[in-house]
Amino acid sequence: MSDKKRILLVEDEENFGSLLQNYLRLSKYEVDWCKDGALGYSAFRNQNYDLCILDVMMPNMDGFTLAEKIRAISDDVPLLFLTAKNLKEDVIKGYKIGADDYLNKPFDIEVLLLKLEVYFSRQSGKKETETLEEYAIGQYTYLPPTRTLLLGKKSTTLSPKEGQLLLLLCQHLNQVMPRELALKSIWKEDSYFTTRSMDVYITKLRKYLSEDPKVSIVNVHSSGYALYTQ
Repeated sequence: MSDKKRILLVEDEENFGSLLQNYLRLSKYEVDWCKDGALGYSAFRNQNYDLCILDVMMPNMDGFTLAEKIRAISDDVPLLFLTAKNLKEDVIKGYKIGADDYLNKPFDIEVLLLKLEVYFSRQSGKKETETLEEYAIGQYTYLPPTRTLLLGKKSTTLSPKEGQLLLLLCQHLNQVMPRELALKSIWKEDSYFTTRSMDVYITKLRKYLSEDPKVSIVNVHSSGYALYTQ
């Protein structure tokens, strides 16, 4: 059985829908593309999806109506709206229905891919948090339940935010931890000030881990941070 994440894409614009489906498949996602809301609803009823990308303006059934029908079946599958309009009323309506996010057309495909990584990392992160009680980081051992960082006989107790941030980095060991994931799960908002705050905590974690030269926290431009061990 494939472990790829499966996405339902509902988009009526032929060229854009085909392009977006191909980009997502190249990024290792399984994608079912439907060209109107009614077909999208039928697909959702017959398949299991990890996330839905819904255009707002579509024939036969608009994105808002489709989202309401999806929410009647599942209240936890992430819903991401695509819209050519940037009207406050539409945004509010979408969030009231149960949207997780919006992207205004035209948008950078890299932004969409990062958002998808955040959603799926959040899901897998919850599972890891429930099951793992310790993480090996080079010569260090991190114990999330007590926020304790061990190096030989040396023990350091981290602050709550330090502990949460190191846990996310551990859950993405040797890969990018999306900046947005940390900001929304720890600071509860993504703003200039919370970003600067997170940078300060990253500096603190680097200091804690500095005694092992094979451990590093790398800033991945425009994406997030990565905890690497050699």
